[in-house]
Amino acid sequence: MNLIITCSRNFEEEASNEISDTLQILGDDKVVVKNSEFSGIVIVDTSLDPFEVVDKIRKKILDEPWSIRYCHRFIPIHESTHTALDAIVRSVQKHVNNIQADDSYRITIEKRGSELSSKEIINSIAESIRNKVSLEEYDWNIMIEVIGNVTGVAVLKDQDIVSTLKLKRDSIE
Repeated sequence: MNLIITCSRNFEEEASNEISDTLQILGDDKVVVKNSEFSGIVIVDTSLDPFEVVDKIRKKILDEPWSIRYCHRFIPIHESTHTALDAIVRSVQKHVNNIQADDSYRITIEKRGSELSSKEIINSIAESIRNKVSLEEYDWNIMIEVIGNVTGVAVLKDQDIVSTLKLKRDSIE
């Protein structure tokens, strides 16, 4: 999994078809799209760079606002790992090298189907990062997407995630 798509509940099939068609247009003829066990979550494994995919989708939405109807959020993932505290921390440590010494960060946990404590995940990750934490005005967002026994890890700037609803609303204003 290197891309997570959110959609309205019970529209997973439509969102899956939409992202599959979009990725094929972008040049990925080997895309694998699966509905997760959780309503409103679609898991994608693309052979393309997921960050470039999200950027191209952003441009597509700005050019043709109604070309994406079912997919709501596009979250690129650096790495997926087993849902275990030590595996998540190791994965984050591999991807925080872009954070500069004077950059601030926040940790965002989106957890579905796991007994793992969000507070424990946050504390374990924060212990290994010396930078300043800022929940409001941060430079980097360490996203931890727990989906049952698989966890997606990404170290992102806010612009790396696309929310179709927000993008469409902002383009109208």
